[in-house]
Amino acid sequence: MERNYKLPREGGLEPGADPEDIIRRFEKIHTTIFENEATGAQYVAEEIAACIREKQSEGEMCVLGMTTGKSPVGLFRAMVDLHKQGLSFSNVILFSLDEFFPIAPEELQSRNYSMHENLLDHIDIKPENIHIPDGTLPQNKVSTFCHDYENLIEEFDGIDLMVLGTGVQGQIGFNEPGTYPNTRTRLVALGNESRKAAASIFYGIENVPHKAITMGLKTIMDAKRIILIAWGEEKAQVIENIVEGEHQLLVPATCLQEHKNVEVVIDEGAASQLTRIKTPWLVGRCQWPPRFIRTAVLWLCDQVKKPILKLTYQDYVDNRLGQLLEISGMAYDEINIQVFNDLQHTITGWPGGKPNADDSTRPERAKPFPKRVLIFSPHPDDDVISMGGTFRRLITQGHDVHVAYETSGNIAVHDDVVLQTIDTARECGFEDKYDEVKAIIDGKRKGEPEPLALRQLKGSIRRGEAKAACRHMGLNDKTNVHFLNLPFYETGGVKKGVLTDADISRVVALLQELKPDQIYAAGDLSDPHGTHRTCIEAVLEAMNTIRDEAWTKECRFWLYRGAWQEWDLDMVDMAVPLSPDEVVQKRHAIYRHLSQKDVMPFPGEDKREFWQRAEERTQNTARLYDKLGMAEYQAIEVFVRLRLFN
Repeated sequence: MERNYKLPREGGLEPGADPEDIIRRFEKIHTTIFENEATGAQYVAEEIAACIREKQSEGEMCVLGMTTGKSPVGLFRAMVDLHKQGLSFSNVILFSLDEFFPIAPEELQSRNYSMHENLLDHIDIKPENIHIPDGTLPQNKVSTFCHDYENLIEEFDGIDLMVLGTGVQGQIGFNEPGTYPNTRTRLVALGNESRKAAASIFYGIENVPHKAITMGLKTIMDAKRIILIAWGEEKAQVIENIVEGEHQLLVPATCLQEHKNVEVVIDEGAASQLTRIKTPWLVGRCQWPPRFIRTAVLWLCDQVKKPILKLTYQDYVDNRLGQLLEISGMAYDEINIQVFNDLQHTITGWPGGKPNADDSTRPERAKPFPKRVLIFSPHPDDDVISMGGTFRRLITQGHDVHVAYETSGNIAVHDDVVLQTIDTARECGFEDKYDEVKAIIDGKRKGEPEPLALRQLKGSIRRGEAKAACRHMGLNDKTNVHFLNLPFYETGGVKKGVLTDADISRVVALLQELKPDQIYAAGDLSDPHGTHRTCIEAVLEAMNTIRDEAWTKECRFWLYRGAWQEWDLDMVDMAVPLSPDEVVQKRHAIYRHLSQKDVMPFPGEDKREFWQRAEERTQNTARLYDKLGMAEYQAIEVFVRLRLFN
């Protein structure tokens, strides 16, 4: 199920106003941007198919080099679809880019397993034409294997088409920052960042191998054609470095700038830091709707370190924004006032709307009052982490607030937390299940889905924590808290299932029961394959299913961010200030999620606790508003409005 979920964007380069060479002048690699991963993956699949068919027509073998990991999952799906439509892979020789070491091919985390599961088992490639580095070799045999791997590639006259992904540091394959450009296939030591990136699929960094076998940069650069793919906002900064940055050893993928036949294929999220997307006025003539004017002016404030109302005519001219004055027909001070008022009107202490008030410049309507509000939380803590202050404000202002926890979050509970909980129950005089649960935990096999009985216990722990947080907020956990337990999540492992009608029907049932006036949902796009993304797609698909019901036309849809990042201010439609006391109350609600305190199983790059991240983020947002000339607040939570049906 592919939905084109994207955030609202206005303005940008005026189509056809400037030649491609001008608007791409900062880009050192030809880059093609697609609306979403699905269309980008389809394009790359068609390029691969064209290469295969060309070789077939000449009676030759087509030699493909193929990346693994998360990036090519959609591409593999598109390639399998093309096979079902008649594309034969019988003349394809495939060389996999890398493999962990040591690791067995049947382990779920191995590149070998992933490539077979997602691609090779579904196409007609001949087994003898599949070449994947062997993670089971004795270490003293690896050097010989790598030498033979290189010779085999050379025997087939090199790689015709190499498809690459990239890590957030610019790794290609397991070529770490600092890799020299003359390297060949070899055993490498994995850097800490690469091991952390793989930690979730291995159930902790301690289980991630310290080594890997990878093609070298010279092996990659010898390919006749290269396509690098990247999806989602989490890859935006590294794509900007690869495409527009300087060639440097610390960003290995920048070596691709030296290749004569290379293309970068990305979606809009991964493209968001490129000059022609982020600051298009620097490369061409733009269209200037009001929201895009806000984008440019806030950028200008950051460039010259001034609040909005102190910007001068010279600031605009010196920073390539003279065209804004020319095209808009407004003086610089008129633009300053327009943007100042626009941003100021995002600020409200009444996220549910202020009753009996003029709402013409407020983010939310005054009527109806009170409103029925539904907060969708992907995991059992995203609600309080990301919008805990607004959550509390909605309750205290008299609205009928409901929370729907979309997934159980069960895999994010450590085994020792389960044992501590069971031991506490035993000490309280309840039935002694400690030894029974300990035996289940001891029987787990590394890399395999957790036993159902253990997952159920972990889900119960997280439900109890979520209800405690809701009670702290003042919510009735018996009537206003809903646990959807969407089936896509319940695989027992880090890798989740695909979204199906079984998931969507649960969301539809709750929406039809409550018929909310307001919906809040996590609008994260950083990881195209992540739980948050799947959860927002479930909600949007459910809303689309019932879009003809009258209440949906009056329902306002607000997006908050998850724990990892915040909305840029140029996108913000509603900003809810928090007092110092509200910040503390939000912190205490986050504390109720005891299994997620101190050490989380999947913390990401940021090792701070969730309450620390949340406070730093909201306080930083308040500082940004202050620097732009707004009132000074302790903290601010921000939201983007998604207009679903208009």
